[in-house]
Amino acid sequence: MSSSTSLRKFTIRVPCTSANIGPGFDVMGISWSLMLTLRVSHAPYLSSPTAPSPAPRPEITYTGEGASEVPLDAYKNLTTRVALYVLRSHGVPSFPPSTTIAVHNEIPFGRGLGSSGAAVIAGVLLGSALGRLNLSQSRLLDFALMVERHPDNVAAALIGGFVGSYLRTLPADALDPASVPLSEVLPEYPPDAGEQWGRTPPIPPVGIGHWVRYGWAEEVKALVVIPQFEVSTAKARDCLPKEYSRADVVFNLQRLAVLTTALARSPPDADLIWEAMQDKLHQPYRSELIPGLPRIISTLTPKTHPGLLGICLSGAGPTILALHTHGHEHIARDIEAIFAERGVRCRWEVMGVTREGSTVVEEAD
Repeated sequence: MSSSTSLRKFTIRVPCTSANIGPGFDVMGISWSLMLTLRVSHAPYLSSPTAPSPAPRPEITYTGEGASEVPLDAYKNLTTRVALYVLRSHGVPSFPPSTTIAVHNEIPFGRGLGSSGAAVIAGVLLGSALGRLNLSQSRLLDFALMVERHPDNVAAALIGGFVGSYLRTLPADALDPASVPLSEVLPEYPPDAGEQWGRTPPIPPVGIGHWVRYGWAEEVKALVVIPQFEVSTAKARDCLPKEYSRADVVFNLQRLAVLTTALARSPPDADLIWEAMQDKLHQPYRSELIPGLPRIISTLTPKTHPGLLGICLSGAGPTILALHTHGHEHIARDIEAIFAERGVRCRWEVMGVTREGSTVVEEAD
């Protein structure tokens, strides 16, 4: 490498997301304007990307949310492990020489804003870009679903906007992603791992997840009130029942059928949206993990807070998502007050939908 001019440089941006949106449990997601950003540079592979060569270790720096928690070892960091999975699935055994990855993260960890989904999408985009694989959105989603297993956050982060998704019923002879232990997809790399460690990962089937983007009214904005405590996704799933009554399932299906159209209508119908964002499948059970949740969801309405359209958990919580057209300060103050009565501090932000989704932008020579 004669000079820095031989380095290839590009930037990856992945938005945060809210999943579920009330009745759309494990089905719907929306991408917002808080971003995970990777600024990447690397030298060319010494020969072809698939040729055997020493395994160079990328240099990672990290700023922003979670900077003190994220491992900077490329064989322990989630994003770079996903990137290596994508590369090795295409016969590329290692990162390019002189790879540097400067990460800046605006997405809080463990708050229901899709931080892990964003890290996974950043990883599949990083792997595709480093290997010049030119993977389609559908194939990128396949690799993400081998890691994340639920499509709502990752589909919204990748595609952008208001997105509905599902896992396709695969042919009987296809690999079932749910049957593959995550340890085989993203193996832990022990200190004495050689260059052959993890070089034959399971290849995802084609077309694991399907998605559709719904319309979104320009007037609708998001207020997120972020409590200063974390709720792990695993704990939030453990508190859910194994079975539901037919009445509760029908309740959610009815509202889901209305909500996907109601949020695209201009001007928004507040009474219609508020009722359509009610839920009986996950929020009632997660209230034990989130102090004040039942009161927030039941007492803040379009009548008490003009401009409010609907209110729900963002993902598994504890972040509260309030869709609105105006009046966000009044809404935020009252949610903060309910949390404060229970000794919980919060911060809040107003965000808009990012319709573009994730991007990879090459820096000009």
